[in-house]
Amino acid sequence: MLGTMTKREDRQNTLKQSNVSRGLKKASLGLFTFMSNKGVFHMVLALLLGRAIILSSMAPFGVAFLAVIWWLKRPLVIPVTIMMAAGASTYSYGHAGFIAGASATFLLLTLGLYKISHLQRWLPMLALMASVVPRMISLALLDRWQLYELTLMVAEGVLSFILVLIFMQSLPLLTPQRYQPTLKNEEIVCLIILLASVLTGLIGWEIQGVAVVDVFSRYLVILLAFTAGAAIGSTVGVVTGLVLSLSNMDHVYQMSLLAFSGLLGGLLKEGKKAGVSAGLVVGTLLIGFYVSNGANLPSSLWATAWAVLFFVFTPNSWISQLSRFVPGTDEHHSEQQKYLQKVRDVTAVRVGKFSDVFQALSKSFNYLERPPADVEEKEEVDYFLSHVTEKTCQSCFKKEKCWVNMFDQTHDMMTELMHELDEKGEPNRVVRKAVDQHCVKSQKLIDTMKYELSFYHANKQLKKQVLESRRFVAEQLQGVSEVMSNFAQEIVKEREHHEKKEQVIYNALERMGMIIQKLEIYSLDAGNIDMELIVEIENYRGEGAKIIAPVLSDILGETIVVTMEEISPYPSGRCYLNFGSAKHYSIETGVAHAAKGGGIVSGDSFTMMELGRGKYALAISDGMGNGERAHEESMETLRLLKQILQSGIQESVAIQSINSILSLRTNDEIFSTLDLAVIDLHQATSKFIKVGSTPSFIKRGDQIFTVESGNLPMGIIPEVDVDMTSEQLEEGDLLIMMSDGILEGPKYVENVEMWIKRKIREVTTDDPQVIADLLLEEVIRTQAGSIHDDMTILVARIDRYMPEWKSIPTQKKQA
Repeated sequence: MLGTMTKREDRQNTLKQSNVSRGLKKASLGLFTFMSNKGVFHMVLALLLGRAIILSSMAPFGVAFLAVIWWLKRPLVIPVTIMMAAGASTYSYGHAGFIAGASATFLLLTLGLYKISHLQRWLPMLALMASVVPRMISLALLDRWQLYELTLMVAEGVLSFILVLIFMQSLPLLTPQRYQPTLKNEEIVCLIILLASVLTGLIGWEIQGVAVVDVFSRYLVILLAFTAGAAIGSTVGVVTGLVLSLSNMDHVYQMSLLAFSGLLGGLLKEGKKAGVSAGLVVGTLLIGFYVSNGANLPSSLWATAWAVLFFVFTPNSWISQLSRFVPGTDEHHSEQQKYLQKVRDVTAVRVGKFSDVFQALSKSFNYLERPPADVEEKEEVDYFLSHVTEKTCQSCFKKEKCWVNMFDQTHDMMTELMHELDEKGEPNRVVRKAVDQHCVKSQKLIDTMKYELSFYHANKQLKKQVLESRRFVAEQLQGVSEVMSNFAQEIVKEREHHEKKEQVIYNALERMGMIIQKLEIYSLDAGNIDMELIVEIENYRGEGAKIIAPVLSDILGETIVVTMEEISPYPSGRCYLNFGSAKHYSIETGVAHAAKGGGIVSGDSFTMMELGRGKYALAISDGMGNGERAHEESMETLRLLKQILQSGIQESVAIQSINSILSLRTNDEIFSTLDLAVIDLHQATSKFIKVGSTPSFIKRGDQIFTVESGNLPMGIIPEVDVDMTSEQLEEGDLLIMMSDGILEGPKYVENVEMWIKRKIREVTTDDPQVIADLLLEEVIRTQAGSIHDDMTILVARIDRYMPEWKSIPTQKKQA
């Protein structure tokens, strides 16, 4: 009971802590958003950039910042101008006058831009002019037209031009409404320049002899080094140190100190905040002893101590939030995975909706309220009789007597007459006598009924075809719906990270001396394992199949094989290896074919293809006749078959689709047969579909089994009945498929099928290619060496897969 209460209290404390952290995160984000929306954040930047100076007299930052504010947040232009002038006044009144004059010049120049499109294109030039004009007026009043002054004026204008472009890239990144999930390298550099420019405005402020700019510049370096690594850390150090050194030559050594500290802190980021802080301390000590023989070391160490203190107390949630935008970090990778997962989910939902649409269409085509057979037959007879009476009884003077007073007798008589004419073509004596007695126009009635019977049967046949077409369309739509539904489920299936298995594989391969660069596991489903490995191997000699695959087989508990490998051409290069589950059975095939008269182009075509998910298909198609036209028809049939089967649609629906295409695409009499066998390599089951093709044979030891069907060739009728035959194959079975030219070849053999079985039984080899060649040669021998028709033989042997290497145990088995 006490343990239960303790666990409950722990859960409550954890929940409270998570709620507090979420509350703090939400409060900090809300404060930042408020400061950004109300302009407080921009006011602080304006104050610091207003007093930022480089090379003792150049101030390009203020006018560039004002130009970007005019573009992004125009209502803040006047407050920003006032804050920049206030910040400049803390440096000198002359500098404040320049900032005020440059701002006024810029605002005056922008008065004519309201009617111009693409304003941002003109802002850099306006900033340049706003920076140059006050300087020219000052030089004119003081009469100081020296080359040095003119050079500084031009350089200041060019820097203002460039800083506008930089601030336009970096200032939007500091707003909370950031939609881009990743920062580009150019954006990172621009952001660093903006931050370094802001830090320049801190030069001159000291607290107890410690420069404020030193504290915040070092804090910025170690923060970004911890967030993004050594590359970004050293880059921040170089850029920040360069800008600060331009502002004050006493800070030249800062570039070396910050760059080295950023590099060292990034390399030590695995040690968390302590490691990064140690990098800054080491950099401060080394550079401090080197510069001025350590005269400035105490104040530098105090600046480092304050920077480390700020860094330690920086919330990890802020650092994590910042890491989401920097490429290469774990947080960025996680954010990308969430984005990809969201895209997959949205795609899966849309594909699922399309699947539902096709499912609904299939049901609508398949749904038909049909009355019982006797009621439907009666309705059709009544409809037929109405057409007959319209042409005979409608103008007869006895119409009222027959169809009003004697309705039942008249209806029964005409129904009986209809059946007699339909079955025998002529009424018998009894029926003829009854018709003559009842009707005054008996012969006209019989002739009209004979004429209408042809339309009656045509309508019935047409109705039947419409129903069959509806059913066929429904089956096709159902097949497409199933494929899309399966595809949606595969999309939703999130890629799993199998850390435990990855660690076991890592340890096992490293104990064998392998240098693993990358291991990615995509699936660990039984029979569908998929993983890739990048490993450094010196002088690769098949270690993937000989060592790594057997080790993986022992760890994962099933036979693993190398499915693809890319070997480095260098002795110690990286090798890319892809591993997957081995199939329980394998297929070895052989084929022999000959064209009519020994020609080159055969009307027969064949294909052997992998369908995925452990299925293998073999097919033979025989086009009508011989030559180029027959070859095109058979090749077209197999091309359609391959594309439809690889899409995942069931075999029977695929055959119906191909038949519809062949029967509807042309008015010519173009037919083709199809002999298809789909073999499951996991269970050795085979499905046979024969459309107008010859029998196939299965040889199992001395036994010969026949697989046959009597369907018409494809393209003759719009609707073909597809009979599917299933057979359980065994290890060592031989499957022999052939075109009609083989069975029709032996002219003087009374029972060709028995002759083929005998020849197959007499073959002693189990090589599929040799068997195909021998059988084709035997058939040609019976024709005295001539070839009267296109002939194709396809032979496949079913073998149980045996790995070349036994699995290697990675751990000692328990006794």
